Amino acid sequence: MNQLVDRTITALRSEHDALAGLVRTFTDDQLATTSGAAEWTVAQVLSHLGSGAEIGRAPIARAAGEAVAAEDNQTIWARWDASAPRAQAEGFLEYDGRWLAMVEALTPEQRSSLTVDLGFLPEPVSLLTALGMRLNEVANHSWDVRVAFDPHAGVDAESAAVLVDLLAGPVGFMLGFLAKPAELMDPVSVAVPGGGLVIDDAVTVVDHLESPSATFNGPAEAFVRLVSGRLKAPYDNGVTVEGSITLDDLRRVFPGF
Repeated sequence: MNQLVDRTITALRSEHDALAGLVRTFTDDQLATTSGAAEWTVAQVLSHLGSGAEIGRAPIARAAGEAVAAEDNQTIWARWDASAPRAQAEGFLEYDGRWLAMVEALTPEQRSSLTVDLGFLPEPVSLLTALGMRLNEVANHSWDVRVAFDPHAGVDAESAAVLVDLLAGPVGFMLGFLAKPAELMDPVSVAVPGGGLVIDDAVTVVDHLESPSATFNGPAEAFVRLVSGRLKAPYDNGVTVEGSITLDDLRRVFPGF
């Protein structure tokens, strides 16, 4: 499990560095461009990631023994929403950098033993779960930013590989919020890169399938985008599904966030 924690932190660092490198070059017009999340501009996506880093740092820091002053989430969101696009971009660089510096400084013992009270789940979760949830946000919203300027962009390949492992483990519960299994009439099992997808009364990702009823033909990053509702035309080039269901069937199961 420690290895997956380390891989997740490494993926988060790569995501930050790649996105930060782009953000530092953006003009005001580029910040105002509609992102891959059609209801948000590029700056608003960065604001979402930045405010998430500000809010998400506090519970991990407290779990590690740091005294952190409490601030209401609504107050934080309101401050970010009221900021100018350039300030939202710069805020992302600052707060995501601070979040990363904190988790990278955690000791091996802390990485394996910390439990984190995120405040919105029924009980505290492992550090790995908290990190995995953050990677899911960062990887998909980073794609939202990049695809605004590159229609062939994909989710980072290493992030995608880590996310498949996380979905088959500690963040699999998120599928209960992301998926709508009732959209399919019959149970199916789908071979996907690095594992399998089982859809019956619930939706689960597993690390292996013996006899899948369908096959998802595409890279792991495309599967990650499917789960987050981002595998839509024109961003689905070359992806097919063979067997008992279609790609459109799967898109109904995963409408996105």
